Amino acid sequence: MILKSETIAAVATALNDSGIGIIRVSGDESIEIVNKIYKSPGKKNLVDFESHTINYGFIYDGEELIDEVMVSIFKGPRSYTAEDIVEINCHGGVLVTNKVLETVIKNGARIAEPGEFTKRAFLNGRIDLSKAEAVMDMISAKNDYAMKSSLKQMRGSLYNLIKELRAELLYEIAFIESALDDPEHISLDGYNEKLTVKNNDIIKRVERLYDTADNGKMLKEGINTVIVGKPNAGKSSLLNVLVGQEKAIVTDIAGTTRDMIEESIRLSGIGLNIIDTAGIRHTNDKVEMIGVERAKEVAVDADLIIYVVDSSVPLDKNDREIMNLIRGKKIIVLLNKSDLNVVVDENVIISNLHKSIDVITNEEYSDFNNNVYDVKFNQIHDSIKVIKTSTKDNIGIEELEDSIKEMFFHGDIKLNDEVMLTNLRQKDAVKDALDSLLMVKRSLEDNMPEDFLSIDLMGAYSSLGYVIGEEIGEDVVNEIFSKFCMGK
Repeated sequence: MILKSETIAAVATALNDSGIGIIRVSGDESIEIVNKIYKSPGKKNLVDFESHTINYGFIYDGEELIDEVMVSIFKGPRSYTAEDIVEINCHGGVLVTNKVLETVIKNGARIAEPGEFTKRAFLNGRIDLSKAEAVMDMISAKNDYAMKSSLKQMRGSLYNLIKELRAELLYEIAFIESALDDPEHISLDGYNEKLTVKNNDIIKRVERLYDTADNGKMLKEGINTVIVGKPNAGKSSLLNVLVGQEKAIVTDIAGTTRDMIEESIRLSGIGLNIIDTAGIRHTNDKVEMIGVERAKEVAVDADLIIYVVDSSVPLDKNDREIMNLIRGKKIIVLLNKSDLNVVVDENVIISNLHKSIDVITNEEYSDFNNNVYDVKFNQIHDSIKVIKTSTKDNIGIEELEDSIKEMFFHGDIKLNDEVMLTNLRQKDAVKDALDSLLMVKRSLEDNMPEDFLSIDLMGAYSSLGYVIGEEIGEDVVNEIFSKFCMGK
């Protein structure tokens, strides 16, 4: 059912000097409103034009000629909003674009709110909420993989999966309710065994979907990467190599970097939000101390730690503090300055990153660089990778790129073949559904009455509906679309 609503208008292209500017108008009166200000060489009425046509003419404000334009007509429900839409393609200057919009507003439309066109598409049933969110993800995509993932979601990959899961749950709910209402004709004998198999299968599929959330977030927003290490280890040189320009000052003086430097880059198609931090060491310099504390703070929330070690000098108590700080994270250790005489054993670092905080005592400092412990290199967890590098000669940088891809996306990224969750709202909804399904599993194991099963199955059904907008309140809808850009 198409909602009857006011006619809205907005500039759908960026407001800057460009070849073309587009003013989008949507609503029951969109064609009539634009017809008031449009004149064609043949003096034809816009109402008479066929849908999905583009027409040459002029925009007037009364008797004043505003611009020479092309006007596109999309009659509902075969349009983006499922309403009548008119798009005025004018010259792209800021002044002329705004003038055309003002003329449309003057003749009966109102300014659209952020995301209101897509919101109408959702409310009119043309797209579900996951597709609507994918529209904004597509606009804000920072890399090819995020763009492909958004495109797949816009085409219904997540929607189709959720609909399939909900249909299976609804069948079980309906069967239980029917059996409880009509026990003489519908038997529940042996049903618990059948439901156990079905429920376990759905749990596996929902768990698989839930596990995509972190990768989906990183694809969309980038991997939050923090570079840590002692002063003069080569952190700033690494940042400059990755960015491809001299963003950070590099000197032989330890402590040159005293504050954080943030950059966003694309590495093999993957977005990295990189923070270069002050060298972590004990210092009495107040300014440097602030930088060290900030480095520790951002390291806690990082998706990835790149720990740069000067492999030409022995490890010391500052290295111990760094390893205690980053332990448990996804870590790539760069044994930098590998072109010099290397005195640091990579197994020492790996073994200490796997030990508890207090395993290395003050008395062990003298033996810190020789104590390898009983940890074999090929048994190390895949959350830690050690690479020999030389930022001076660009050695090891390609291996760094491959390691990031392997660590987060298991090598080749085939994300366009996978359904993914891309925001916290979707993740929370799927988590709630998974919790309900696990309650069903527990109830089956405890031989609880069938109405308990029905309640939790319905909980999972409703939570999955939240993902695609079939179980959602108006306040949440308004909050989601308020984050969209104007004109979309």
